[in-house]
Formats: sequence, structure tokens, C-alpha cells
Amino acid sequence: MARISVRRRATTALLRPFETFFALESASGILLLGAAAVALAWANSPWSGAYFHLWETPVTVAVGPAALSKSLHHWINDGLMAVFFFVVGLELKREVLTGELASFRKAALAIAAAAGGMVVPAIVYALLNAGGAGRAGWGIPMATDIAFALGVLALLGSRVPVVLKVFLTAVAIVDDLGAVLVIAFFYTAAISWPALALALAAFLLLALLNATGVRRPLPYLGVGIVLWLALLHSGVHATIAGVLAALAIPARRRIAAPEYLHRVREYLRAFETDVRSDASESMPTPDQRDAVHAIERASEALGTPAARLEHALHPLVAFLIVPLFALANAGVRLNGGETLSTGSPITLGILLGLFAGKPVGILTACWLAVRLHLAELPDRVGWQQLAAVAILCGIGFTMSLFITTLAFDATPALLDQAKVGVLGGSVLAGTVGAFLLARTAAPATD
Repeated sequence: MARISVRRRATTALLRPFETFFALESASGILLLGAAAVALAWANSPWSGAYFHLWETPVTVAVGPAALSKSLHHWINDGLMAVFFFVVGLELKREVLTGELASFRKAALAIAAAAGGMVVPAIVYALLNAGGAGRAGWGIPMATDIAFALGVLALLGSRVPVVLKVFLTAVAIVDDLGAVLVIAFFYTAAISWPALALALAAFLLLALLNATGVRRPLPYLGVGIVLWLALLHSGVHATIAGVLAALAIPARRRIAAPEYLHRVREYLRAFETDVRSDASESMPTPDQRDAVHAIERASEALGTPAARLEHALHPLVAFLIVPLFALANAGVRLNGGETLSTGSPITLGILLGLFAGKPVGILTACWLAVRLHLAELPDRVGWQQLAAVAILCGIGFTMSLFITTLAFDATPALLDQAKVGVLGGSVLAGTVGAFLLARTAAPATD
């Protein structure tokens, strides 16, 4: 009985960070859905002109003689979304070091699923748009939106096993990494080599800060801003700076948990021996203050800058940045004309890529990985449940809309057709995936 209790406590401790992450992403997904609905309604209301005019409002940031002026839309997509990508990088780093991607055996299924779920949708889209005006949009149906997908799982409650939620999260995080690489290598303007060289120097400086043991966030923030500005002028999309900066943030503890426990016990004993008999004494003694400060330093050494930054920034990203991005980018005029044309290869390619290409790619890759004994299905998860989750991975939304703006920002008609495909494919994937999962999932006993 004691052994079972210890195992249960250990499992709970391991899952607690994921449960916090899941709660945040689930709530963010619901808020994201609301922001997208508001954007669509506003863009098709009598006040649609105000909607589109708002995002073109020029915003200038000046420091002394230096000034940077961009539209509000660009500040959201190039500036705030860099923070989103920074958190994505921190999540990826955490998963690689201590999570579902920490070993090849644990990571194999998620990596295979993400790879298949990116390649097949891109092929589906490319086949429908080869040589056409929409050929640049092949990367749009490759992405999975973590917040939206986990929001759907949250609606199903305890009927969905925790292992399925963890699997979907791992797939979406690897998927995000793939999307970042696609953006970096395929959705760039003309390269400015001096600016790119400055960005490389800034990244190397961030790595040097990590190597020399700097753990305060301020130096990383200063160099990170330089990295962002350099990439902004380099031709590589500026949001990539967020991922690069995240990779340089220290993610190792200075002391292990047993050493921390030993030190804190010693400091508490020192604190206790100096407790005065006068119960009305409210001020701590100098020795007690030293003990408290020592405990604070030990606690800081036990944690990591990466974990603290992720904990601090995740709510900001989930509840402000991503919904604001949806509000600024999900608005499209559904005027019944060319935008809603069922014959648009762009709309059809994205919709089929997300709704059909994603699950086909994920299931095929997972089947191959299991058949080749490179991976195995999670405990108590069957192929029917995996198929339902694979369909849910077709909810592209945030990343898909982001790549849409990169591919078609200069051609509004194609941009609107692509947005319709993203919204339609995501709604179909979310609805059908949730329905199938509700029918196949049993109440969780984890």
C-alpha cells in the first residue's frame, strides 16, 4: 500500500506541470474562439470599415533619435508574436529536457506524428495549387493550434485520458518547431547579410551569457531586443528571434532536490533556534533574516530562469497576445463572392489539408513507427482514439493564420480565400474530432 501511495504521489508530481499547462491552454482556446468569432462578426458588420482601418493605425516607438514605425497589425504579428514564439521555444526546451521529448523512445511517436501531419497536408495543398497563384501557401495547413485543440479536449472533461492530452501536446509542440523552421527557411524576404550577421552575433552573445552562468533576465532581454531588431531588418521573420532567445535561456538547476532539502532544513533549524520566547515580538532577528534570505537563494537555485519565465509569460500569451492576434487576423469578409468560392484551390487545399491531410499523415506515420518498433501507443489508447486526436490536430488556426499572412499579405483576395480555408478546416476538424473522441473515449482513471 505504501509503495502504491509513493508511486501515485510521484505520478502526480510529474503530471502537475502538464496539468497547469493544460488548464491555461484550454482556457486560452475558449478565449481564442471568442476572439475569432468577434473578428468575423465585426468584419462582416456595418462597422467593417472600422475593423480593417483599426489594424492599419500607424504606431511609432522612439528612443532618442531612433524610431521604428509600423502599423498596429504589424506590431502584433511581428512584435507581440515574438513573445508567443519565445514561450513556444521555452515549452519545446522543457519537453526536450524533462518532458515527453526527453528520450528517443518517448519522443518517437510524437515526432513521427508531427512529421506525417506536416508533410501530407503540404502535399495535398501543393497538388491542388501547383503552378497557380496560391502555390506559396503550401505551409499553411501544416500547423496545429495547441490552445484550440486542448480547449476542445477540455470540453470533454475526464472522458479523455491524460495520456492522450499529453500526446496531443507533444505533437503540437514538435509541429510548432516544424512551422518555425518552415517560416525561417521558406517564408523570408530578400536577405540582408549585415543584419543577419548582427543577429548571429546577438545569438552567440546570448549563448555566452548562458555559458558564463548569467541567470538574471535583464541581460537576456537587452540582447534579445537587439536580436529581434536585427532579424526584423534581415529578411528572416522577426518572430524567429523569440525561439532563438528561448534556446539560450538557462534551463538547468544549480542544485539538486536532495541538496536543496538538506540546506533548507539546516536554515529552518537555524531560524527555529533563534525564535524568542516573547510571542509578541514581530520583528525577525538578524540570524532569522539571514536564514530566510538563504532559503530564498536556495529556492532560486532549485528553479531555473526558463521555468520562471515560462510561468510568468504563459498567462500573458494565452490570455492577451494570442486572442489579440486572432482578433486582428481572423476577420475576413464573407461576401459570398470570390472569397467564398468553393472552386478556390487555395481554400480547398487548406481545408482538405487540415481536415483530411493531417489525420492521414499522422495515422500513417504512427502506424509505421509502431510497425517498425520505433515507438508504441500510449497506455490504454487504441487506434480509434488516436484517429480522433489526429483529426483534432487539423485545428490549425493561430500558426496557420500566421503563415497565411506571410504567404499572401500582398494579395488581399488570396489572403481572404486562405483565411476561409483555415477557419473552415479548423472548425471541421474540431467538430468531427470532438464527436469521435466523445464516442470512443471512456472516463479517465489516471
